[in-house]
Amino acid sequence: MSKQKLIKRLKSYYPMERFHAFVTFPGLLVYLFFTKSFTDIFFLLYGVLICIIILIQGQHYWKLKLYRLIDKPFNQEKNLNIFKNCKKLNLILIGFIPIMFGIQLYQNDWQIIPENLISWGILANSFAILEHINYYSRQLMIDNLSDLEYLKRNRRLKIASLAKDLKENEL
Repeated sequence: MSKQKLIKRLKSYYPMERFHAFVTFPGLLVYLFFTKSFTDIFFLLYGVLICIIILIQGQHYWKLKLYRLIDKPFNQEKNLNIFKNCKKLNLILIGFIPIMFGIQLYQNDWQIIPENLISWGILANSFAILEHINYYSRQLMIDNLSDLEYLKRNRRLKIASLAKDLKENEL
């Protein structure tokens, strides 16, 4: 992909990711909080919150990639340290998912019923795990022809850009 195409892509991709991180998912949190019983949506709220945290990291990463391409200065070492710490935070939050699931079940007398939205909670928490993998391990999102061609040619997913950057710049 040419530099100009990548700049164009990031100029649309970064704001979209930012919108989801700061508007879409927080709006969903607020809606759920005010329309459902906390005991019914505890696990769902936790998953959405993890998604927000990871999406904030993702939009920041894409912003920095754009800055690098347009030669806008930023402190690379500081930001790499931020992402290293965020990766650790994500793993801790992901590690708490089974505990939060247990708390949700306990709050609902160990019952899974449609009203407690536990299926949506499982989906939101799974999405958070996949987002973490997408940024910090393997690129799960295939949203352009070059990604699809890479997958066909190599029969495996690409290493995520952020994972490459962290590995190349290990301190």
